[in-house]
Amino acid sequence: MSKFLIVGLGNIGEEYAHTRHNIGFDILDFLAKEHDLKFRPDRLADVAELKYKGKQLILIKPSTYMNLSGKAVNYWLQAEKIAIENCLVLVDELALPFGKIRLGPKGSDGGHNGLKNIQEVLGTTAYPRLRFGISNEFGKGAQVNYVLGKWNDEEKKTLNDRIKIAADAVKAFAFAGLARCMNEFNTK
Repeated sequence: MSKFLIVGLGNIGEEYAHTRHNIGFDILDFLAKEHDLKFRPDRLADVAELKYKGKQLILIKPSTYMNLSGKAVNYWLQAEKIAIENCLVLVDELALPFGKIRLGPKGSDGGHNGLKNIQEVLGTTAYPRLRFGISNEFGKGAQVNYVLGKWNDEEKKTLNDRIKIAADAVKAFAFAGLARCMNEFNTK
């Protein structure tokens, strides 16, 4: 059975729950609910396992805080003996319009501290990621408050639909591969 590590980036703690920066956690929570899974606390992360069409997906929500996500990613890649190309990182993206999804095999950190730490720890930028657009609708000097803020009423109207599409993309990544997944979901 092929194994995949699916990493939802976010910050632990109630004050960060359901903020734009925690979209990675929210996508994994959606997947877990959809498949009746429960996350359990484990080393450096909350973990759940999803068996899907002959594939095993290890879902992790790092408990290291965003800026130290690489520690959890590296540990779980090693512990589960998963190749880096079978690791998908779910992350918020300011450079994309709200709800837009972009999958890719590699890329820069784009100023994202979670991605920056993963790259430092793994020593590479070549790992798949799913970027979820949170847009950049904030004034000068307000980026931190915006990213750590809650979704506005307009965004909430379609947020669950967009999260479902991202969750479907996660399953497609494991089942069909990154290239086919990119063709299908980067246009939605």
